Amino acid sequence: MEEVCLNSEPVFDMVDEYEGDGEGEGDCSAVEHDDETGSKHSKKEPPLPTIGLEFDSFDEAYDFYNIYAKEQGFGIRVSNSWFRTKKKERYRAKLSCSSAGFKKKSEANNPRPETRTGCPAMVVIRLVDSKRWRIVEVELEHNHQVSPQIKRFYKSHKKMILAARKARPPAEPVTEIHTIKLYRTAAMDAVSNGFSNVSEREGIHQPDHSKHLELKEGDAYAVYNFFCRMKLTNPNFFYLMDFDDDGPLKNVFWADARSRAAYGYFSDTVAIDTTCLTNKYELPLISFVGVNHHGQSVLLGCGFLGHKSVEYFVWIFRAWLKCMLGHQPQVIVTDQCKSLQIAVSEVFPKARHCFCLWYIMQRVPEKLGGLRGFEEIKRQLNKAVYNSLKIIEFETSWTEMIKKHGLGDNKWLQTLYEERKQWVPVYLKDTFFAGMIPIRENESLNAFFDGYVHKHTSFKEFVDKYDLALYRKHLKEATADVQSKNSSFELKTRCNFEVQLSKAYTKEIFDKFQSEVEGMYSCFNTRQVTANGPIITYIVKERVEIEGNEKEVRSYEVLFETNQVDIRCICSLFNYKGYLCRHALNVLNYNGVEEVPSRYILRRWCKDFKFQHVDLGSTDIDVYGPVYRRSHFHNCAVPIVEGGAQSEEQYKIALHELQELLNKFNLVDDS
Repeated sequence: MEEVCLNSEPVFDMVDEYEGDGEGEGDCSAVEHDDETGSKHSKKEPPLPTIGLEFDSFDEAYDFYNIYAKEQGFGIRVSNSWFRTKKKERYRAKLSCSSAGFKKKSEANNPRPETRTGCPAMVVIRLVDSKRWRIVEVELEHNHQVSPQIKRFYKSHKKMILAARKARPPAEPVTEIHTIKLYRTAAMDAVSNGFSNVSEREGIHQPDHSKHLELKEGDAYAVYNFFCRMKLTNPNFFYLMDFDDDGPLKNVFWADARSRAAYGYFSDTVAIDTTCLTNKYELPLISFVGVNHHGQSVLLGCGFLGHKSVEYFVWIFRAWLKCMLGHQPQVIVTDQCKSLQIAVSEVFPKARHCFCLWYIMQRVPEKLGGLRGFEEIKRQLNKAVYNSLKIIEFETSWTEMIKKHGLGDNKWLQTLYEERKQWVPVYLKDTFFAGMIPIRENESLNAFFDGYVHKHTSFKEFVDKYDLALYRKHLKEATADVQSKNSSFELKTRCNFEVQLSKAYTKEIFDKFQSEVEGMYSCFNTRQVTANGPIITYIVKERVEIEGNEKEVRSYEVLFETNQVDIRCICSLFNYKGYLCRHALNVLNYNGVEEVPSRYILRRWCKDFKFQHVDLGSTDIDVYGPVYRRSHFHNCAVPIVEGGAQSEEQYKIALHELQELLNKFNLVDDS
């Protein structure tokens, strides 16, 4: 297995290196060549020249374009070069088709016929950071016919063949091999079927086709161009690729700058969505998802997984952790899967690993639908899972269901029971989920890319939709930021709790908290049952709706510590969702407490959280240091970015002011 780290721009490595000596700058007119060497070997499609590609040297950039040109059927030359006066150092060059421009008119009696056509095809490369060459302009269209089938040989290709002959014994056929750190040769060969087409008789065993990414025609280039574009426009873009020893691409992971920044804010609870793998979609997508201050899903990274196994999960988890600088989440939520379970315990040993309740309950019809009395089984299962406030209640309800319907031999239910502490809410009351898991029967869960991915979505289709999906998500968050900051919330009661939190919470979280305030009026008969020093136990009764329009009365136990004004309810809504429940609010009100204690107002739900939050992994922060300044400045700039994205007019204003500021800092590139 070979892992390729690309936390920088794509770099191309040539195996048969072209030792540039300036020959390419001369006249590279076509020369007749009858050598059919290598014609029996399959042609390898090199990646297209793309703006943003970077190379370690000028010669490497030249070689890349030269190999591309030979595959397409044209020659190249260096038509222009720019040098720094003092150092005589080349810092810019134009590599053109050999048919570019026109020859000077000759005074000879029998001048050679004109072979050039003024062809516009070219690439312009430029030296950046005094050490790397970047493609800054590209024109791929020719004004003349080009074809690799034409038996002609161009002068710029001569060096390649000569070098190949020197590197191999005379009896061996000449082949041109170029290795790309983004996609190695075998991966590029696999454009149509996802695996190398090298046969066993050539000394290489066929790879296991079921354990790598099955790329169809156009997929490899689509993903390749996507990464090139993202890295060029997104400096903090991170990606890793995992290749098999035989060449095929096994796994891919990436996270853009927004995802990496979002994890700095919302790293408490992370869901790992493997729906596409579980449901055997053509696109083996895996997503890392968090929850922002509006309760909305936020992408923290994603990737493609070649196989649903421990080894592959471990690789992508480590890739994600490396991207996030080794900072582990507190809670990880996944589907119920043994491979996932093992991988999570290996890579995230400190995190609390839980199974998503919603995924499990969605499988009930599939797993139990064929049983006699299914509807009654389902009703009893829902009651045990959703209505149990104490562990003894769950155990009793579960046992009754198993005995009544003779389900003792059901393997699926046996597994669920054995792992109950990882998915049944009553066992997870000490875990903070930030609203990530549904705890009520009527709550649902939507995947981050819901509506953008279906059973037969291809790699190419997904990367084409990726930007649109994230744009809409970011726009939704930006709109919610503006609404939360500028809108006054409608108050529905005269309760002080409602007034207090309307000034702190974002609109979406306030709406949810407001329903708890309104729910206080469905609670009654609050009474003290025990007192142990400052700790007082209350019972709060509530009328709750059950099936249909029927209601039943349930009793909730609430502990109240009078000295520290600490309060806990047996329903544990605060841990599940991050705000106090109606039962706790009722007890606070009963004791004359007029405001929610600050410890129960989580900063992650506040409207100004992202503007004030600095999470640098340390409590000892030097407020005079560059790290703090950068983080603080970034947080201050977020409102400008979000505001500028709201309309074309605001965008132009923000862009103009930013340009003026950059001019003052002398940071504008001379280009």
